[in-house]
Amino acid sequence: MNEEKEIIKKIISILPESKLHLNNFFESDSEILNYGDKKMLFTVDEFSGEDMFRDDDPYILGWNLAVGTISDILANGGKPLFYAHSIVIDEKWNNNYIESFTKGVADIMKKTGAAFIGGDLGKSKNWSYTGIVIGETINALTRKGAIPGDLIYMTGKTGAGNLEAALNLYSNKKVIGSFTKKYKTYLNLTVKESEFIKDFASSCIDTSDGVLSALNTISEINNTGYEIRNLKYITTGVLACKLLFKPKTFLFMGECGEYELLFTVRKEDEERFIEKSKHNNLSFHKIGKLTEPSRKLLFENNQVLDLVNYDIWARNYSDIGEYLNDLTGYLEKGWKKIVKS
Repeated sequence: MNEEKEIIKKIISILPESKLHLNNFFESDSEILNYGDKKMLFTVDEFSGEDMFRDDDPYILGWNLAVGTISDILANGGKPLFYAHSIVIDEKWNNNYIESFTKGVADIMKKTGAAFIGGDLGKSKNWSYTGIVIGETINALTRKGAIPGDLIYMTGKTGAGNLEAALNLYSNKKVIGSFTKKYKTYLNLTVKESEFIKDFASSCIDTSDGVLSALNTISEINNTGYEIRNLKYITTGVLACKLLFKPKTFLFMGECGEYELLFTVRKEDEERFIEKSKHNNLSFHKIGKLTEPSRKLLFENNQVLDLVNYDIWARNYSDIGEYLNDLTGYLEKGWKKIVKS
């Protein structure tokens, strides 16, 4: 378990609980509260420079932070209703920057129908942003409910968040400098997908901490393993990895997520799920299936990587270089060629 989760568990053990709280902590992207004939959804997320979003374009930064905040509600199959935030603005931000940033947040709110209900403002040497959303649903999707044999799907491709982090970290390298300026990362807002999959999914989580982290969370909560065979990486991410001489698997393993929805579907429901998704002009990527707990495998390029004993968590590192070095070492030692009989 990573250190952050241990701290959260300690805090939870001290604070009083509500009888209206319907889910167990960690088992749902947003908290589910009894709300008459519906369920109220509540989420709060804090962002800062540590999340590796580039801040050279204020509109895109606002857009991405709002997507990241609302994503938890969508992972529960919910509708965002009310939005609040606390902004600590960078002392270098001018009025034009703040206006453009706010327009980015506003455009995401408009796309979801959420209304602004207030917030707080401060100023510091470094920016930070706390987003709060209240939503509702009738039957909430959670991270719990999956079983071995369920198929694993994603709403989009893998790697947008980790590509964004790489472009932030390596912006001073000539090989990627011009590439960094041209490429803009707009995180995907999965409103239509969320509304559709809630009728099919046995569990759901957003990939806010990356795809591997999402898989491990689903597996831990549901006591399963997984086999991943068909990852769809974003093309630009693969190109960036080549330019930086980094393995594309970093796009899967890194913990700067793309905020897509990762969900499971019963095998017997797959045919109907595919048929209806085509009818609704929606596309999803099947990336694997859940297995027994002892099996956690990634298949790529006629190789297999065993992830059962994987225990590298970014938040346990104070130096990102050490984190990336440990990831590289794990990959160098872990891949095994598949021998066909």
